[in-house]
Amino acid sequence: MKWISIHSKKRLRLLYVLFICLTAAVVIRLFFLQVFDQKELTKKAEENWDREIPFANERGHITDRNGESIVTNKLAPTLYFMPSQSKDIEGAATKIAQVLEVDEQTLLEKMQKKAYLVKLAPEGKNIPYEKAVELQGLQIEGLYSGVDYLRDYPYGTMLSRFLGFTGYDAQGLAGIEYEYDKLLQGNASAIRLFTDARGNNLPNVASAWKAGDDGATVELTIDVDVQQVVERELSQAMERYEADQAMAIAMNPNTGEILALSSYPTFHPAKYQSVEPAIYNRNLPVWMAYEPGSTFKIITLSAALEENLVDLENERFYDPGYTMVAGSRLRCWKRAGHGDETFLQVVENSCNPGFIELGQRLGKDRLMQYIKDFGFGEKTGSSIAGEASGILFSKDAFGPVEQATTSFGQGVAVTPIQQVQAVAAAVNGGKLYTPYVVKKIYNPQNGEVIKETEPTVKRQVIREETSAKVRAALESVVANGSGRQAFRDGLRIGGKTGTAQKVENNRYIDGNYIVSFIGFAPADNPQIVVYVAIDNPKKTTQFGGVVAAPIVGQIIEDIAPFVGIEKSTEQLEKAYRWPDPITEKMPNFIGQTKDDIAKQHYPFRIEWHGEGTKIGSQLPEVGSVIAQDGIIHLYLVK
Repeated sequence: MKWISIHSKKRLRLLYVLFICLTAAVVIRLFFLQVFDQKELTKKAEENWDREIPFANERGHITDRNGESIVTNKLAPTLYFMPSQSKDIEGAATKIAQVLEVDEQTLLEKMQKKAYLVKLAPEGKNIPYEKAVELQGLQIEGLYSGVDYLRDYPYGTMLSRFLGFTGYDAQGLAGIEYEYDKLLQGNASAIRLFTDARGNNLPNVASAWKAGDDGATVELTIDVDVQQVVERELSQAMERYEADQAMAIAMNPNTGEILALSSYPTFHPAKYQSVEPAIYNRNLPVWMAYEPGSTFKIITLSAALEENLVDLENERFYDPGYTMVAGSRLRCWKRAGHGDETFLQVVENSCNPGFIELGQRLGKDRLMQYIKDFGFGEKTGSSIAGEASGILFSKDAFGPVEQATTSFGQGVAVTPIQQVQAVAAAVNGGKLYTPYVVKKIYNPQNGEVIKETEPTVKRQVIREETSAKVRAALESVVANGSGRQAFRDGLRIGGKTGTAQKVENNRYIDGNYIVSFIGFAPADNPQIVVYVAIDNPKKTTQFGGVVAAPIVGQIIEDIAPFVGIEKSTEQLEKAYRWPDPITEKMPNFIGQTKDDIAKQHYPFRIEWHGEGTKIGSQLPEVGSVIAQDGIIHLYLVK
């Protein structure tokens, strides 16, 4: 018995020591859990308890170069429902359906789902803000309004085929919205509700806010003022000529910044489902490739001048209306021919045989090299989605006839943006700039620049002296040649017409043309290049000089104040051609009397305004051009 007693005591001591150690371990563990691991464990517990009501952050804005919003957002809440928090789901469904004017049974089926949180979509997605306020006033148990947004377009359809659109969940599906989707998307915020497994709110645990971030702002090189003028003119042209399509680009030739980019027909980005995919999937100024016609002659002209192969003013050429190349008769657009002319008149008249001569002087290798140096046959690098590279003859297929037709813009396919890039280089001093349309992308909260684009010169294509000659020749085209309808008083505009027969299944379509004009101003120091093309205009003579030239002239006149172009007194005088109206420069009448005016027998109609003895002001202003049968308004002062 004594032995057993001693043995038991040892066991009891051992158990006591083990108990003390275990108690100490538990106390130490609890201390670590309560002190050192408290934050981490609380976070994990909250993750098990919380239910998040999404609060979408704003998708990034898209602005013009001056910060003017082109694409923004408008508040459009989305409804969420917690079935476990509602004692009367059927009654809740009735109230919500009445406010939203939707099918009650369909809504009820969603609200009865066995889920902790139900998104009431599409019935309750992106509802008007006023509807959300009305529902909140009903205090429906378990119903929550999550902040959500829809894209908003202050300028409606403007730039739609370039901007693209977003889909059901605010993801970019086309255009800029798609290309920069990751940067435009924000990180959603949320209200965190802490509930038990049944969805009941936990006592003594306050709701929390999970902060997100707004999307980045994309600032374009587009100028809204310029864009509006361009879109107005294209819209009017589509209606006036019942055209199939129309497109335009306006670019700063000294930087490559695109100030306007337009395609018609257009659509509203919020209603993209209502139009054919071919409309919203094709940004015409970069996607459409076609024969350029005579606008391409600027490249041939620039190359011939750069190689000193022609003296425009002193060298002459005879055009009988055609020229023979390798047994093929290649005609001028003027069947009777232009007869004897200087090479400057070849340019003014857009004479095909004259440009064939320049192309032959260059030779096929030099001609093709200049075409490639000016950027044709490859994408411009504009980073605009959907850009095509165009089509040039291969070296093996570039025979004498192909060389001849290429020299006046037939047989090759180029895009509008390639033409603008090339002509900009021809007139800006010879520098080929990469066109671009995104100026910078930045964080709207702190202004931090995420990405910025700077002007990029690819290469020097021709010399400054050559470029000056090209500018002078193209200004003469507007004053005296085929581009005369682009002429605007006081504005030194240069440019070139283009008329190209459309091709389908490798055959030309009778009576179906793309007519175009590319112009720039001022001719001595270009600040803007504008290209306009009208596809298959009807009820008119299908010539670029008749349809597109006046559109470009009007665009340049209207955007001149926005791009810093001032009127000049050194403009080339426009040569009179029947049936042009006979015009004169507006005299200075200020300071004269009625009797003075009567003695001078002016041919104008004069309307007098006010009372007094002397003329204090006049309209039109001094130096303006006025038709001889025009009306002059003279204002008398005492």
